[in-house]
Amino acid sequence: MRVVDLLVLFLGLSLLISCSPQKQADSRPNILLIVADDLGYSDLGCYGGNIRTPNIDQLAKHGIRFSQFHTGPTCAVTRAMLLSGQNNHVAGMGIQDGLLTNSPMIGKPGYESNLSDRIIPVSQLLQESGYFTYTTGKWHLGKREEDSPQQKGFDRSFNLLQGGSNHFNKIGIEPDDTLSLFREDGQIVDYPEGKYSTQFYTDKLIDYIQEGKVKDPGKPFFAFAAYTSPHWPLQVPEDYLDRYEGDFDIGYDSLRVLRFESLKESGLIPPNASLPPRLASITPWNELTPEEKKIESRKMELYAAMVDNLDYHIGRIIHFLKAEGLYDNTLIVFMSDNGAAGNDFYNETWSRDFIRKHYNNDYENMGKENSFVSYGPQWAQAGAAPFNRFKGYTTEGGIVSPIVIKPHKPTTTGLINNAYFTVMDLAPTFYELAGTAYPGNTASKKIKPLLGKTIVPLLNGESSIHSEEYVTGLEHRGRMFVRKGNWKLVNLQPPLDNKKLMLFNVAEDLGETKDLSKNNPEKFEELLMDWKDFVKKNEILLHQVNQ
Repeated sequence: MRVVDLLVLFLGLSLLISCSPQKQADSRPNILLIVADDLGYSDLGCYGGNIRTPNIDQLAKHGIRFSQFHTGPTCAVTRAMLLSGQNNHVAGMGIQDGLLTNSPMIGKPGYESNLSDRIIPVSQLLQESGYFTYTTGKWHLGKREEDSPQQKGFDRSFNLLQGGSNHFNKIGIEPDDTLSLFREDGQIVDYPEGKYSTQFYTDKLIDYIQEGKVKDPGKPFFAFAAYTSPHWPLQVPEDYLDRYEGDFDIGYDSLRVLRFESLKESGLIPPNASLPPRLASITPWNELTPEEKKIESRKMELYAAMVDNLDYHIGRIIHFLKAEGLYDNTLIVFMSDNGAAGNDFYNETWSRDFIRKHYNNDYENMGKENSFVSYGPQWAQAGAAPFNRFKGYTTEGGIVSPIVIKPHKPTTTGLINNAYFTVMDLAPTFYELAGTAYPGNTASKKIKPLLGKTIVPLLNGESSIHSEEYVTGLEHRGRMFVRKGNWKLVNLQPPLDNKKLMLFNVAEDLGETKDLSKNNPEKFEELLMDWKDFVKKNEILLHQVNQ
């Protein structure tokens, strides 16, 4: 071939290449969803707490704190609603795994104890629409391979399958589940002995994001950091053991008052709010012996150290995103999955024999990997200030959680938003920001419409997304609530019975201390009808119901 011919050929190929369509960078935001496990409403510094959380506080400074964010009352219930935008029964979590023993509801629709075929998980739909999808930490949405994160749309994953575990190894924490199970990318794997859970899950997630950035720099990611901290057992690395020594010697009664007043000062609760009374089952602090006070203080010191450590590792992710040039285009959501946990497993009848056989809770050993500390209802009630009760209950103390959102394009920062919204509203928000249509291309006729609604208007400065006529509700283990506007109907203890329902106006009574059902019979009947309608529309099966 002549030189001139080669030159013509070269110029032609160059022109062809220059005219070929180039891959455009995807401008859609990255989404980082961070979920703490059993974090109390008033624990964070930016929520009036005395635990040092500088990294989360900085997110609040550059984002928005919400005072009326509602979750489910327990871990798996919230996670099912979070990843589906749906009611927990529709999503398959009428009773979470580990609580199904001897229930006549096992195997019935709504009680699958894994994500049902009536929903599309966020991860699956975002993956379908061109996102990298990653998760590390707690799954708690099914142990079978077909229920694994990989089968639900996550490209990379390393997850604990149960609701909790030792934070340093795979030793189980319940009498009927003595070994913890983990999956990585769908396969059962061992947990690396001696690695502290919060650090390990952070390392993995950073690795996944970095791997994706190298593979396709322009592709956005959805990353779900589902930490097991500060879920019991309260264990921390050695250099955190004494970080809060003496800080809680004031006791849980005084701490609850201080947290309550701090929330008022910060504007997260109304100045005229009242603190509900201490639960009758809790021994007043001043009636404890000096030795009992010493042990109780130590419990809260360890809990605070876990939250402090969690904040540090969240800071690592933030620093990584900034170093990689990803931070500015990343929506960051930090939340707790429910209210503070009021369990005291070392002394509870069903668990104490197992725990005392396998763990050593001597004072000098508390907080180490072979101890099993849970701080009980006394500290949980302090963490739930200003609300009534804690995790497991459908009172506000069990279902109102802190949430901080740093938008990828903030229009207002450092503000508090008092709008009522729920965990079901997050999935529709992610879909709007990702430009994704629900339910996607793989949906079947079984798929239910979303119950949630996007909160993008709240991120842009609006004050509400739900009208006064908006009705939402939930049932779990015979405890329920239904809410319309500021009115709420609650069943506190199973079995579910209409005769036991209580009516509250939560705008005027945050602590749910004044049952208004007798004084407002018309409102009571209105909400009761709303509840029955909600049950019917969402095909909720109820056990032990007196209709």
